[in-house]
Amino acid sequence: MDPLRALVRTARMARHTSRLAVGLPADDEVLLDAPDERLGPALVAAGRGDHTPAAKLLATTREAAEWENRDRYALRLAAFAHARDAWLRSWRRAAPRDPDVLLIRAELAVARGWRSPARAELLREAGPLITAAAEGEPRDPVPWRIALDHARGTGLGHTGFERLWTEAVRRSPHHYGCHVSALKYLSAAWYGSHRECFDFAERAAEDALPGSLVRALPVRAAFAYLIDGGAEIPRARLDRAADGAIALSAEYGPDDPWPAEVRNLLTYVLVRLERWSDALAQLRVIGPYATSFPWDRVSDDPLGQFLQLRDGVRLEVACSIPLWERRERPTRAVG
Repeated sequence: MDPLRALVRTARMARHTSRLAVGLPADDEVLLDAPDERLGPALVAAGRGDHTPAAKLLATTREAAEWENRDRYALRLAAFAHARDAWLRSWRRAAPRDPDVLLIRAELAVARGWRSPARAELLREAGPLITAAAEGEPRDPVPWRIALDHARGTGLGHTGFERLWTEAVRRSPHHYGCHVSALKYLSAAWYGSHRECFDFAERAAEDALPGSLVRALPVRAAFAYLIDGGAEIPRARLDRAADGAIALSAEYGPDDPWPAEVRNLLTYVLVRLERWSDALAQLRVIGPYATSFPWDRVSDDPLGQFLQLRDGVRLEVACSIPLWERRERPTRAVG
């Protein structure tokens, strides 16, 4: 960069960066993976060893067929149990065949298997727990999402995977978690390719219901490509994926925790595409809801990475704004 351009860039940063912070929460107001108002009390009680609120929460999602909420809550409760499981053990003793405790046990077993050096052996041992969870509530697609994650780790072939996928979508055709698991299986990092991943994501997004997070699948495919590299995907396809996710984000209100992960993921993709103004717009609607994914893929400190990226995006946008706004000259009256 020549000295004059560097000087202009620095001047623009100094003039515009601070005002671009308007509308963004302060760093100490940003939360990582903040639970919603239903999950929060269940986690607090679990921390005290009391499983009752978690049991009531999952029972409610099961009885009301809230499969998307059920999946999110099962993931968060299993992650909590990975570190502190006294509450889960007491729940299991009190109701060993409860469909909800079976679900958490299956998710926890698969998650532990993925984290272990003995992954293949532990995942094989998790198979009966997944079967028990599926039999505990035959309507529930969430055990089949867990089965899809399990299949990826155990190297199940495409035929077996298709069988699991059929069972999952028969229960909930537009279930976001099941689609994400299938997308991972089809990714270039596992048993497919970037092209297969994009094809699957775009077909699913086209078929998805209005407001469904499934419409953001192409931006997940873009993320996988940008993280892993490999065979070239045209820039236009990446931009189209980002545009679709921007349109989906606009269907939700600012500071809404429900689409927070999709918005965080979209922001990462927009930054990699150097679409700085669009990235800043997403940071504004994310508000205080930072999520571990995708930042934990690029840093051991996902919250710090998110906050650092916010600053970087503001600097890039500031550098694109002219030092002085041009004002239109008033037109003289004729006559």
